[in-house]
Amino acid sequence: MALAQPDPGGPARAEDLGPASRRNAPLRGSLATTACMETLQVGYLHAVAAAAGCSLSQPFPDNGIDWHVSHGAAAHTVDDEVTIKVQLKCTYQIPPHPAGGAFSFTLDNAHLVKLARTPVSVHKILVVMLVPRSQDEWLSAGPGSLDLRHCCYWTNLAGHAVTGRYRTTVRIDTSRIFDDRALCEIMARVGAGGRP
Repeated sequence: MALAQPDPGGPARAEDLGPASRRNAPLRGSLATTACMETLQVGYLHAVAAAAGCSLSQPFPDNGIDWHVSHGAAAHTVDDEVTIKVQLKCTYQIPPHPAGGAFSFTLDNAHLVKLARTPVSVHKILVVMLVPRSQDEWLSAGPGSLDLRHCCYWTNLAGHAVTGRYRTTVRIDTSRIFDDRALCEIMARVGAGGRP
């Protein structure tokens, strides 16, 4: 789920640019910026899951959790396949490479309560994607790579207290980059009976 308070006009579109810029900018569709952010973060999750050898399923209807990620391995001790629940968020309000080793992210209290519940039979993680404000900067493709900007970070909020009246700010450690290796390590810990 994308979380941003878009500018009234959203990121610059070709029709909003000057004549020279308009010639070079692609004509983007009229889909809301937040909907595009949701699609981008789902693409990121799919790429990470594919590289980690995981399967994905989407609960329907969504009850506050976006995706279930499953990982099968003979080395798992609790079951041959383990699953975690993933809640996605996306924002352009936090710059890339946040200073201080962590960044603050605010959640509605009802959502935090769902993510912080403990004990659970299926662990949950929050994955927050930081993207550039302009859609022109989200993606770059070439023969050698496909780059999505900027990055996803993950955290396990189990046991986190609600501190605000309606919303609570949590800290997300920037050392917890959400990539295929991180996902494999998360699944290995869960597969051994531990927490993500």
